[in-house]
Amino acid sequence: MKSFVRNIHPQIIALIGAAAFFLLLILALVKGNLSSPHFQNLIGQPIQVYVHLVAALLTFGLGLVLFAAPKGNFPHRALGWVWSGLMLTVAASSLWITGLNGKTYSPIHLLSAWVLVILPVALVAARRHRVDIHSRIMTGVFLGAMILAGGFTFFPGRLLWRVLFAGSEG
Repeated sequence: MKSFVRNIHPQIIALIGAAAFFLLLILALVKGNLSSPHFQNLIGQPIQVYVHLVAALLTFGLGLVLFAAPKGNFPHRALGWVWSGLMLTVAASSLWITGLNGKTYSPIHLLSAWVLVILPVALVAARRHRVDIHSRIMTGVFLGAMILAGGFTFFPGRLLWRVLFAGSEG
């Protein structure tokens, strides 16, 4: 995995994220529910779900921009700090969201704990001009948290599945 992450070009990450988004879009078109998302499924959710969802959507979009744009300049650094704050919000808010396994944590919470530990390491690496370490960690966080874990939120029965595809059915 170490060499795989090291050799991925940043624009490829942006393409993977965009492809994931368009795959969801195509799925929604095929299911026929794109024009009528079932937002009523969001009503009554705990506040941490709203915080988590908004922060995750912003993190995903901003992450695509950061991977596609030039690195090392002021906009990258400024937006990177915003992205990092949003990513920490996503990880921290997930610790107050249980329900997949009743009222207990699920294995995905291990990823949240990992992000809370490793993201500051990436920020320190950037401040110390260790671009190789910073790049590998940020790429791994984006792929793991935004693409992999984010993809799981669209599985049948999950909240975002019900909002986009299934209505009130499970």
